[in-house]
Amino acid sequence: MKKIPAEALIVDDDPDVLTSLKLFLKQHLETVHCEQDSSRLNEYLNSGSVDLILLDMNFRSGEDDGREGMYWLQRIMEVRPNSVVILMTAYGEVELAVKAIKLGAFDFILKPFKNEKLLATLQAGLRLSRTQKEVDQLKTVSQVLSEDNTSGREAFLGDSLPMKKVFDTIEKVAKTDANVLILGENGTGKEMAAKAVHRASDRHDQPFISVDPGSLNENLFESELFGHVKGAFTDAKENKVGRFELAHGGTLFLDEIGNLAPPLQAKLLSALQNREVTRIGSSKKIMVNIRLVSATNMPLYEMAGMDEFRQDLLYRINTVEVRIPALRERLSDLPLLVDHFLERFSKRYHKPKPELSKEAWDKLKSYSWPGNVRELQHTLERVLILHEGQRLETRDFQLTNRAADTSEDEVLNLMAMEGRLIERALEKHQGNISKAAQELGITRAALYRRLDKHDLQ
Repeated sequence: MKKIPAEALIVDDDPDVLTSLKLFLKQHLETVHCEQDSSRLNEYLNSGSVDLILLDMNFRSGEDDGREGMYWLQRIMEVRPNSVVILMTAYGEVELAVKAIKLGAFDFILKPFKNEKLLATLQAGLRLSRTQKEVDQLKTVSQVLSEDNTSGREAFLGDSLPMKKVFDTIEKVAKTDANVLILGENGTGKEMAAKAVHRASDRHDQPFISVDPGSLNENLFESELFGHVKGAFTDAKENKVGRFELAHGGTLFLDEIGNLAPPLQAKLLSALQNREVTRIGSSKKIMVNIRLVSATNMPLYEMAGMDEFRQDLLYRINTVEVRIPALRERLSDLPLLVDHFLERFSKRYHKPKPELSKEAWDKLKSYSWPGNVRELQHTLERVLILHEGQRLETRDFQLTNRAADTSEDEVLNLMAMEGRLIERALEKHQGNISKAAQELGITRAALYRRLDKHDLQ
């Protein structure tokens, strides 16, 4: 007989009752804890791992007023209001048990127990516990999705050959559960590609949960991805469901995974390999079923060769790779993208949709778009807000290619320019090597080599 994957706590001062209940319940539940000392209830409440509590009404010999049981019931409801508590009571205490139900108890069972009645009550309580957890998780998912949808997203559109190859790869891989690694420069639409994978998959009606793990320090990383229980650390005021749990059944998108620090890479790898997580402050392992999609603009293979990114994690996340082309590599998509953004922003700002002059089109096509589709989106939004009239001219677009920005008397030497760029990046980030390397689009090791080459250390 398959056991129910649940954790129950029995609290009773009678060791014989604890023994008999444990022997019976261990046949049906995966984990059963027994506790004679009611004061230790706080430890279990703080752990956040117990699904159901069997609580005796009286803990001291000769007492039958149920005051201690009522005290602990109220305490449980204060700390964990969604707890499923089943009271154990003698026949004469039924009226008191009914009062306890009004305070939040799920049900009560009479001593001596009838196993069939006890099991049926426990199963009903566990069903309620699962339902409450699902409701809490749905609320959290809804909040996360709402937050994600408040920010603008670049369009994932294109008729060019490079984009058709991307769409073809996505179509092939989406129906599988293979892990996908999306590569591309900033602003190319990597998150949009991840969402396209999710929408075309069999998990499309389940959550798509996005997180940027590289932006989190170690404590925030574990809390954000794996969750925590109330009291696990100073600011843990309540239980928190991690992103892995939120994505259960759906897709977990790890954005800019190349920025993840090596110590955190090991923790992520362990969760991916075992398909389970443990909330901070709890010992209970939670199984998760996710489809993993990752993205980065960093050279992961070069980083793996320099031990900056774990090779075993790289193998785990890149069953299939999808490279998103830069906008300069797909300029034939420019009319489609421009039309899309002008249509969107015209509606948003209640302005007529303008046309572009031939000279304006020529300017857009000759620009290198270092910020890719995201830069195009922001450029068109800014232009539409400031522009009056039906036609956009060259003067409406403040675009300057860096190559054309070089003054004639400046020395056009690649070595010298590289040195100046490194100096500017270090100055901007106040000597922070990691941030400067990220700004320059190279690894820390590569930056150290260039510092030595240019004698900048």
